[in-house]
Amino acid sequence: MYLAIREMRFAKGRYALIATIMVLVSFLVLFVTGLAQGLSYDNAASIKNMAATHFVLEQDSNHRFTRSQVGQQELDEARAVVGRDNAEPLGVRMTTVSPADDTKKIDVTLFMVNPGSWLAPTVTEGNAINDQSAGQVVVDRKLAKSGVTIGTVLVDQASGTEWTVSGFVQNESFSHAPVVFMNEQEWLTLQAGSRTVQATSVIGRVDTGTGTGTSAIAKANTDATGTEKSAEAVMGTSTPSVSPSTVYNAIAVKGTDEQVSKLSAALPKTEIITKSDAVSAIPGYKEEQGSLLMMIAFLYVISAFVLAVFFYVITIQKTSQFGILKAIGTRNGYLAGSVSLQVLLLSVGSLVISVLLVRLFESVLPASMPFQLGISTLALTCVLFILMSMAGSLFSVWKVTKIDALDAIGRTAA
Repeated sequence: MYLAIREMRFAKGRYALIATIMVLVSFLVLFVTGLAQGLSYDNAASIKNMAATHFVLEQDSNHRFTRSQVGQQELDEARAVVGRDNAEPLGVRMTTVSPADDTKKIDVTLFMVNPGSWLAPTVTEGNAINDQSAGQVVVDRKLAKSGVTIGTVLVDQASGTEWTVSGFVQNESFSHAPVVFMNEQEWLTLQAGSRTVQATSVIGRVDTGTGTGTSAIAKANTDATGTEKSAEAVMGTSTPSVSPSTVYNAIAVKGTDEQVSKLSAALPKTEIITKSDAVSAIPGYKEEQGSLLMMIAFLYVISAFVLAVFFYVITIQKTSQFGILKAIGTRNGYLAGSVSLQVLLLSVGSLVISVLLVRLFESVLPASMPFQLGISTLALTCVLFILMSMAGSLFSVWKVTKIDALDAIGRTAA
């Protein structure tokens, strides 16, 4: 230790340059790690916040909620296996809404949950919804940045359904879109509204195809006997109404591995996935995280490579000094430990400065940039960085052990 610290004090400029580079690299590692964690949470916060252990989805849905449809029968069978309180229906739909008094369009994710269940989020402002709340929803706080307040009326662009915001929740998002929570009654109304829009679209296309406008429909509404028929009878459909049977996208389950095995046997035409599987199946999640993790891995490799090059060059420059120390009886272990200690001190010092810088940047980052760097993630990142730094010093340690004292002294004399 004496030799390592004495040398660092003597060559302050050289080691300050190495320390600066290590601070920049370690800061970048910590910052990208925090960004990756923040984006991961923002992409799937609502799913990660749920107490569910597994989800029941339709078979061949590729683990995606939006591709799955399950009904009351599957829900009843799930509750029979894991218990009534441990299985809850979940509806998921991506859509676009606009405030009633504004033309601004906002992409959101609609979640249908039973109010009061363990799937329902905690309302941080305003009033929560219940089973009898008609036309009311609670929304994520992010919508407040778009001018949404308690009492704002949101209009669904796809179905024309209107909802009044009764409260706000915190940190609830899906696929980077804020979540709007509604009860089953509103979910039924939304499904009926969507069918109405589809039926109207079909009638409009037929009307346009005849080229005669409303007269063509009026003509078609009269049969051969002159008796008028309804437009619904002509189109082969009727005006949809709210169905008593709801179609869900998934069933959230809290259960043991044994219960999940029984559930798989009871529902052979479904697929049961874990929470991590559901998160990974969110569109773009794996691609986004894969890119960031690759960047982080390259940063670790770069840090190890930079340290290896710097210390190898320094070791070559000090070959004669190492040779003299060996000639007077200094052991290889002492010299190798001196080099390793220098790397360790530089790594720890640069990490301390980097952590302070990251926390400073975190405090001034805009809320629109998701950033998360928890204690456990921070500790793991620091440990990995130190290990990679020490690995980068092994080449210099090997070089020190291979230095021949006589050759080094001979070169010095020459």
